[in-house]
Amino acid sequence: MASSSGASSGSTTMLRNSSSEEDLQQVMDQRKRKRMLSNRESARRSRVKKQKHLDDLMGQLGQLSKENNEILKRMNVTSQLYMNIEAENSILRAQMAELSHRLNSLNEIIEYVNFCSGTFERHEDAAAPTASAFGHQLGDDFFMNPWNNADFHLNQPPMDMIMY
Repeated sequence: MASSSGASSGSTTMLRNSSSEEDLQQVMDQRKRKRMLSNRESARRSRVKKQKHLDDLMGQLGQLSKENNEILKRMNVTSQLYMNIEAENSILRAQMAELSHRLNSLNEIIEYVNFCSGTFERHEDAAAPTASAFGHQLGDDFFMNPWNNADFHLNQPPMDMIMY
């Protein structure tokens, strides 16, 4: 009998071992399933987070594009205004150069007329004119006498030569 009881005790141990292996396998499978579910949930959360981040970036891109377009519009307007002002400044510089040239020409004409006519130079201490033209004393009636003015007409440029 000892042999029969030994055989039954060996099979019981094997049954226990096999059931404990099955239990262990079930526990491992259950842990594996939990891990898979946890990983799936984590991957889903990660995808949702990435999608939200992508949506935020797309919104930011749209906003920055709007701002960029506004800045470009303002730059174009400012550039146009700058070009208009530069054109006006160029015109004003040309007018200034032309007017300066005319002023110099008029000053030269005045100097020439003054030189030819012997204008009166007043000094602080002199009460009467001191200059003379062609040896004549300049008085009140000097320019009224047509014979005295004959030399002046020959030396003066015609007025149509002077534009201003």
